[in-house]
Amino acid sequence: MLRRDGRSADELRKVTIERNFVKYAQGSTLISFGDTKVVCTAMVEEGVPAFLRGGNEGWLTAEYGLLPYSTPTRNLREVNQRRGRSYEIQRLIGRSLRAVVDLARLGERTIWIDCDVLQADGGTRCASITGAFVALADADRWLREKRIVEDSIIKDSLAAVSVGISRGEKLLDLSFQEDSQASVDMNVVMTGKKELVEVQVSGEGTSFPRAMLSKLLDLAEAGIAKLIQVEKGAIGIDEWNWC
Repeated sequence: MLRRDGRSADELRKVTIERNFVKYAQGSTLISFGDTKVVCTAMVEEGVPAFLRGGNEGWLTAEYGLLPYSTPTRNLREVNQRRGRSYEIQRLIGRSLRAVVDLARLGERTIWIDCDVLQADGGTRCASITGAFVALADADRWLREKRIVEDSIIKDSLAAVSVGISRGEKLLDLSFQEDSQASVDMNVVMTGKKELVEVQVSGEGTSFPRAMLSKLLDLAEAGIAKLIQVEKGAIGIDEWNWC
């Protein structure tokens, strides 16, 4: 059965990645998952949080936010404090990227990842993680070109995608409308070696059998493999050193 946008159940939305989207960040991308569009940047800063000082190890952290015009109803700017949803998502982005970074190679430096949602139509956290990895790859190249680090700090590639059950069908890469009608909603973060970093899944007012979890993971794995190929095309084969 075709979806409202003409996709098959196991088909990603059109995914595009534009690198070097902003001038001053060491890495930046504009990533689009269909009508979801996110600017992701990576900036390198000397020094680490107090709890890491003296350990000769780096840190990577993330911030995430919806811009006021990103949804049909205007979002208030998160000026003084992140709202709960934004805080949860930025922690997810940071955890996910740290899973594929060798922080010891970074030395006592911090990489700041910023993900600003220009337009939201479902899957913003997954688009953020996928786009942020490409921005991180460019920051990694900058670190090596400047001879700040000797070897790549990246251990593996990374991408994320949503899957779920909407109107009784297993779907890959849900739009907002599909997500709002889903009886099971799931976000999967996975490496290029097909190792799981994080799985977020919930039944929306219902339960589901364990076997369905495996089927949804298989669907997500296939989608992430396609996303990593998109990442590889954006970064370029000469810079693809991780898997």
